[in-house]
Amino acid sequence: MSVRLKDIDTTLRKLLKPEEFDDYCPNGIQVEGKGEIQKIVTGVTASRALIEAAIVEEADLILVHHGYFWRGEELTITGLKKVRIQLLLSKDISLCAYHLPLDAHPRLGNNAQLAKILRIIQQAPLDAAKKHPLVLSGNLSEPQSFNQFEALLQSKLGQKPISFEGRSKNIKSIVWCSGAAQGFIEMAVEFGADAYLTGEVSEQTVHIARESGIHFFAAGHHATERYGVQAVGEYLAEEHSISHTFIDIPNPV
Repeated sequence: MSVRLKDIDTTLRKLLKPEEFDDYCPNGIQVEGKGEIQKIVTGVTASRALIEAAIVEEADLILVHHGYFWRGEELTITGLKKVRIQLLLSKDISLCAYHLPLDAHPRLGNNAQLAKILRIIQQAPLDAAKKHPLVLSGNLSEPQSFNQFEALLQSKLGQKPISFEGRSKNIKSIVWCSGAAQGFIEMAVEFGADAYLTGEVSEQTVHIARESGIHFFAAGHHATERYGVQAVGEYLAEEHSISHTFIDIPNPV
């Protein structure tokens, strides 16, 4: 069974509401291919490796979290970008990308899916004044020591996080935001959370964690943003009765 690309685009726009975000890139169809879709491949980033794997899978549409045409980048289609886009066009494959809307969706987004995977009971977000909060808070289903939570992250996300132990004996309250959200650590400190979880770490993050006594975990940008796009892909497959495959291109960062 196939569905029109336009219908998938409509479904995604109703679900993720990209017009309500001030994002760093265009959300939606970034490269238009064939008009009829039978198979979707999802992945975190529209790298050449993902496109080549999607070609092997005979995908009609690739849906990613990190696409192209980022604010401030070179506008010309040359070099690596040219090769990637040429591959898509040569096989008439569409590329659809959703960035912040995919982080923020309250059920299918990256942050919501992290809570589900790590069994975090969500509480009010720290940036609740925003229409679409990104910095979430909650409690672990059972308090865990620093070492226990570090091991849980490694088990669930597939890689050992960069971690800094805080002062509290056990972790119960936690604040998290997927991806490159290390800059929100001070919000977590002010909130009084036992731990802060994100994808990346910067030099200054270490000092803030040490001086404040908060447990800090950088579990990987890729690793923390692997699940939202899968959930949306499954949603599309069920909604439109089409095939969906998630392809994970390993990335330790």
